[in-house]
Amino acid sequence: MTLTLNLYRQVMGVVHGFAPGMLNKRAAKGKEDPQRLTERLGRAGLPRPDGSLVWFHGVSVGESLSALPVISRLRAERPDLHVLITTGTTTSAEILAKRLPAGAIHQYAPIDTPQAVTAFLDHWRPDLAVFIESDIWPALLTGLSARSIPHALLSARITEKTFRGWQTFPKSMKQLLTGYSLVMAQDGPSEERLQRMGVTTGNRANLKTLGDPLPVSEAGLAAMHSVFGTRRVIVAASTHYGEDSLISKILEPYIREGDLLVLVPRHPIKAGEIQLDIESLGLSVARRALKDPVTDTTHVYLADTLGELGLWFSLADIVIMGGSFLTGIGGHNPLEAARLGKCVITGPDTSNWESIFADLLDAGAVFRVQGVQELGFVVGQLRDHADVITIANQSALDVSRREAGTLDTVWQALLPFLPKAG
Repeated sequence: MTLTLNLYRQVMGVVHGFAPGMLNKRAAKGKEDPQRLTERLGRAGLPRPDGSLVWFHGVSVGESLSALPVISRLRAERPDLHVLITTGTTTSAEILAKRLPAGAIHQYAPIDTPQAVTAFLDHWRPDLAVFIESDIWPALLTGLSARSIPHALLSARITEKTFRGWQTFPKSMKQLLTGYSLVMAQDGPSEERLQRMGVTTGNRANLKTLGDPLPVSEAGLAAMHSVFGTRRVIVAASTHYGEDSLISKILEPYIREGDLLVLVPRHPIKAGEIQLDIESLGLSVARRALKDPVTDTTHVYLADTLGELGLWFSLADIVIMGGSFLTGIGGHNPLEAARLGKCVITGPDTSNWESIFADLLDAGAVFRVQGVQELGFVVGQLRDHADVITIANQSALDVSRREAGTLDTVWQALLPFLPKAG
């Protein structure tokens, strides 16, 4: 272990003593589940099942959901293996509770202190650990290596900013990265940066291109068609706080003409504040979670629930992807809309999904705008040219079907590291 990693371990050992208080403060702000704080300290909330266990970790919603196709494949082909998936956010836990396949267990990830990591690994004893994207936790990775537990990094995404940060401690980062038994980069630039750190990479594979269409209840779809009637529906999906009011204000002329704006906030916990912001514009709001009725005078429908994004995409005439109009968020996955045959409008910041947006842009399945003023213009043009939307929707669906072989590539790469059957 390098001097830097040893110092990190000592410092985090001290931090552990303050962790309960810090977690309680986060819970008071809605950032932690107050009923499951002990899981963050490495103390399991569930017993470990007997037999071999594969552990997946994705820090938040996007990473954990991108692992679901691999988990489903694992459960189908190796039902003898148990699956544990950990995440770090309450939103991801709520969504996974609805979408995990049978036999998969969710826990919150332990904080990266030696005490929490030791307790976690002592209890779960994974036979293989699979990390998604670039969540590098020194105490956890050194703990896995010390126990000779193979670990893989799938869909690795390494930005230039992250790579520059690694150069501060090159020997320590090289030790952590070369400890992985398998590394699969999601794009060429990430692969090149990993190789510069001395990592031997496998085939490229972007897990975010995987996945089935989001679930849509036929009964729910019929019910909302009845509620919305013949109004044009504009869906702004996965918006972050602040985007909601920006989008509502710029689309106000169309809303007042009769269009219905459906806002699907990334963090529904902010719904009350979002409602006040929009009502301050003089627009009427109905909230899904409160079962508010939608009338002819409703301007904005606030879909402040989880797990229904497929429903809203299916109802949409026009889709706007959030997380792209504010600085530093990086956008959200446009393939979720594309799999349901919907093109999207995006703001300027798509840095977290650049390669996917590039493919969709090349196919004419994305309309990128430079800000909310341009958003208003593009929405106006699309309202008047439904044929353009129809063509773009088909292109989006075609792009979403191209990556069918990625799951096979990942599966074949993982096979040598899976516990032996029986």
